[in-house]
Amino acid sequence: MKVSVLIPTYNRLTALVATLTALTAQDFKDFEVIVADQSDHFTGNDGVIQTLQRIFDLHQTPLKLLQNLPKKGIAQQRQFLLDQSTGEYSLYLDDDIILEPDVIGRMVKALDEENCAFVGMMPIGLSYRDDFRPHQQQIEFWEEAVQPENIQPNTPEWKRHHVHSAANIMHIGQALNIKPENQQKYKIAWVGGCILYDTQKLRDNGGFTFWEQLPEEHCGEEVYIQQKLMRKYGGFGLLPSGGYHLELPTTLVNREVNAPEFLKA
Repeated sequence: MKVSVLIPTYNRLTALVATLTALTAQDFKDFEVIVADQSDHFTGNDGVIQTLQRIFDLHQTPLKLLQNLPKKGIAQQRQFLLDQSTGEYSLYLDDDIILEPDVIGRMVKALDEENCAFVGMMPIGLSYRDDFRPHQQQIEFWEEAVQPENIQPNTPEWKRHHVHSAANIMHIGQALNIKPENQQKYKIAWVGGCILYDTQKLRDNGGFTFWEQLPEEHCGEEVYIQQKLMRKYGGFGLLPSGGYHLELPTTLVNREVNAPEFLKA
């Protein structure tokens, strides 16, 4: 198996249905889907989800819906999913992201070209389609092979995260006429929502096993692991984005504990 698509979900049945439906239409076919469900009512019992299961079966794409209870935090959810992954690559996909049909294939192609740890494709919030922010659209492209980077807070490199605000990433791609056929790799501080990891590199560096050091309510777990992987192998973002955010309220309401700050302390 080339790719395991790993989806953590919690009480977002309608969004999960949309996310899974988009996955049935992917051009790239060598993947499985694993959902880790912590909802109050198991999504696998829902009739629409069961219909989607039949569509995945028809396409010979494995779909596994697993309960992961009791809740122990999002980092534990991600580690639970990583433990199930059989793919060379593991695509962590939020449960409220719609992907264009070419996304997985484009991300696989890009990561195959680099000897690094991950590639991210930042989803676009289309409610910001007409919200232009030139002051946040400074971007640096990788002209050569992706290299390890040690990105620290309060440095110019840390400010790269601004390109992921609002619909900046879409506006940058449009302004530079970047199309899927000439996709570009760019430098990041971190990326969320849709990240394709080299599974072995992720596991070799502990994955999300640090969840045991965190309280149940926390955030920033992917920033923490991405910073670790970037220091050793490098990572990058990919333009144009073919992901769209449903812009639902976060399910991580208490964000007082930020994993990078908490674990560093």
